Amino acid sequence: MVNKYLLFKENPDLNITIKIGELVEMVEYAIKLSRQELEQQVVDAKKETYLTRVEASKMLSVDKSTLWRWNKQKYLTHVEVGGKRLYRMSDVKQILEKDLRVNNKLKK
Repeated sequence: MVNKYLLFKENPDLNITIKIGELVEMVEYAIKLSRQELEQQVVDAKKETYLTRVEASKMLSVDKSTLWRWNKQKYLTHVEVGGKRLYRMSDVKQILEKDLRVNNKLKK
């Protein structure tokens, strides 16, 4: 089943003939995968931590005006909760990791 699903996903313009039972099986498999992904996103969202502007700017070693500009550019977007601008820790970590990779490449 997995192989057929991947074949169809990789070749969307491919014309084939399949039995209705196989079609139902594929649809159920696709639903199962989607459900697992959504459940994982819910679990991850519950684990997410948030930083204030001050914490995010210190962690990234940038000024608060840079955070404002990054939000406008959609580079690092904030979430407003109760009138406070908070930044996802996962987004901040992503920027730090990206910066680390760039610096490592420059050193080589």
